[in-house]
Amino acid sequence: MPQIESTIALSSPAFAVNRTHMLALLDKVRQSEQRARDKSALSRARFEKRQQLLPRERLALLLDPGAPFLELCTLAGFGLDTPDPDKSVPGGGVIAGIGYVSGVRCMVMASDSGIDAGALQPKGLDKLLRVQQLTLENKLPYVQLVESAGANLMTYKVEDFVRGGSTFRNLALMSAAGLPVVTVTHGSSTAGGAYQTGLSDYIILVRGRSRAFLAGPPLLKAATGEVATEEELGGAVMHTSISGLGDYLAEDDRDGLRIARDIMAKLDWNRTTPVQVSRSFKPPRYDAEELLGIMPDDHKRPVDMKQVIARLADDSDFLEFSENYGSATVCGHIQIEGWSVGVITNNGPIDPAGAAKATHFIQACCQSRTPILYLNNTTGYMVGKAYEEAGIIKHGSKMIQAVTNATVPQITVYCGASFGAGNYGMCGRGFNPRFCFSWPNAKTAVMGGEQAAGTMRIVTEAGMRRKGEVDEAKLDEMSRRIVERFDSQMSVFTTSAMLLDDGVIDPRDTRAVLAQVLAVCREAETREPQKMQFSVARP
Repeated sequence: MPQIESTIALSSPAFAVNRTHMLALLDKVRQSEQRARDKSALSRARFEKRQQLLPRERLALLLDPGAPFLELCTLAGFGLDTPDPDKSVPGGGVIAGIGYVSGVRCMVMASDSGIDAGALQPKGLDKLLRVQQLTLENKLPYVQLVESAGANLMTYKVEDFVRGGSTFRNLALMSAAGLPVVTVTHGSSTAGGAYQTGLSDYIILVRGRSRAFLAGPPLLKAATGEVATEEELGGAVMHTSISGLGDYLAEDDRDGLRIARDIMAKLDWNRTTPVQVSRSFKPPRYDAEELLGIMPDDHKRPVDMKQVIARLADDSDFLEFSENYGSATVCGHIQIEGWSVGVITNNGPIDPAGAAKATHFIQACCQSRTPILYLNNTTGYMVGKAYEEAGIIKHGSKMIQAVTNATVPQITVYCGASFGAGNYGMCGRGFNPRFCFSWPNAKTAVMGGEQAAGTMRIVTEAGMRRKGEVDEAKLDEMSRRIVERFDSQMSVFTTSAMLLDDGVIDPRDTRAVLAQVLAVCREAETREPQKMQFSVARP
């Protein structure tokens, strides 16, 4: 079997520097995530006084103990809520991920009501739309734990109001697609947010705590003059006995979560899914810890991405495709936990031969129904007279066409640089990969900051010469600002905050994450939910 031999010098100074840098970035990611947990936990006294559980406590009781849970988009909104990143609270006011409820793999969403009463934070709407898209694409049941003050009226934007309607449309689409929507409304679900509860197939309300109404007492009095209490307008007892909005009346948070788990168990969701027998496999021959020291901070330094593959693939076995043609673009077959995967990665820029090879390989994977993994590490497509004559635009376009129209699940991991049109050819976020993750060191941009500054300096200097004077100080300041602008936007702390990936993962967890999402994709291919013309409507 063609096992990859390790060429990584584990005791070298370069490996130690790379490892230290990666761990520092990973620590920054984890500290940022912890900030959201800590801020939510500050509400503990208030929740306990109301005899409620904190959002993450609810989530822990909903999910099967010991089963994997893949949390998504944890850095959503990072740095967008304050100019000081050290004070930023990421997450968008939403906790979301893929986990198991009563043995059923589900998408789970919980309002982080410990922070600003669960109001959506910057990018929270985009996060919610992304997890709903993943739910539909992967044919997952959707379980939501709702307690939200809704939109923040102090930061109201009409575009968010209009786009927010898509979240309700998606709930209706899920139901009509045969994907059960199960909701525990732990607290407020008001105004437009009331439809977050109302558009569910199974609704669990909590006695004395759930509130669902289109207009609360203050708005009702202002609009009509009518006076009513919150309980009279939208309490759990009223909705489960009079309006018919609620299907189950829970006594408290724990009881509501128990009912949600019972519902998922009674649906017998897995009955029509073919049982996939676990396949035998050998783990990689090299320790995942070694992934910490492979990628340099400087994207201009060369990296042999086969060394990354060796630490992801079963038995470090890699059958390379067309090895000697367009060799800077690496393609081949591996297995992850016994399941076949096509891999495309980069040992440099993409040249015409590499683009043509990747196009062929993508089409071959579609023919054999083999999912494709893209490990991004490219500064883009090659430029220059010789490459233009060789048809780099033509061959790059064919690669982009293949990526766009691929009929198999495509999964992207940003391991290093992802620059220029190379981001497109390597199935960047804009090409709708099924899942998209980043390592902490990843960088995404139209080009490097120095290249952008150099380009603009040449153009600006030429203009100055035509006017008869060249101001070097002005050029230097312009270059500095361009480099600063590009560098500030290319790191994962910006791209992940903007929902340009599904989360930043520890390189050591890459194989486990890939195994999980590949299993999700396989289940989606074999599952045939009972589609309907309309959603399940309330009685």
